[in-house]
Amino acid sequence: YEYNWTSQEVNTWSFDHRVTMVIQAQGNEVILSLDRSIVRFDLESEQLQWLVHLEKESPNNRCNDGACDSQGRIWVGTMALDIAEGAASLFCIDKDGTVSKKIPDVTISNGLAWTADDRTFYYIDTPTQKVKAYNFDKETGEITLNRTAVKIPEETGSPDGMAIDEEGMLWIAHYGGSGVYRWNPQNGELLEKIEVPAPHVTSCTFVGENLDKLMITTARENMSEEELQKYPQSGDIFLSDVKVKGLPAYKYPF
Repeated sequence: YEYNWTSQEVNTWSFDHRVTMVIQAQGNEVILSLDRSIVRFDLESEQLQWLVHLEKESPNNRCNDGACDSQGRIWVGTMALDIAEGAASLFCIDKDGTVSKKIPDVTISNGLAWTADDRTFYYIDTPTQKVKAYNFDKETGEITLNRTAVKIPEETGSPDGMAIDEEGMLWIAHYGGSGVYRWNPQNGELLEKIEVPAPHVTSCTFVGENLDKLMITTARENMSEEELQKYPQSGDIFLSDVKVKGLPAYKYPF
């Protein structure tokens, strides 16, 4: 889905694969993850260029969340279709197409973010209920585990997608937690919550000309009719004003 801020029009494209990641590239192109593959897609011509195939030895796996770092590397994680524990990984695809496995034994690879100074990389493996902080070398793309930055209480749901603001605070979508929660990764403190009228909040990102609005996605998958009657806006996308600006997402530079 593409929403145009000026015309307020929505455009859509359909694929024969699960689409789990969208990264803006040059011109009218985007980088997508389709099931276990990374592709370049031209929004105008609708031409598809297959770039990398991941998890060839694990056909039960699929891609999940991903992003581009400041140097043009694509980071994307996977998960098993049956959510088998430890069956997935976080991968990094370098500018020359080389694929390296950065974090093995992952269950549901989810939110990822870099600090403004490019020295820290934050990462979520959802069932761990933790956000881990890694030392990040932007020149080589190497990461080394530093610490657990945030522990998410189970009663607030499970951490899913994530964004970072100018102050270095983390905005995390809580699946089963009916909101986006703002956490301080320096001391693990919960700072605030944006309430969402849907229990399963899946991701968030800063948008708008000034990056001072938060776009929030939700899910309706696996909800009963009774639950959907109680939360009819499940699956909707929400927009919230926030008092702080987000860091811009990196574009794929090639």
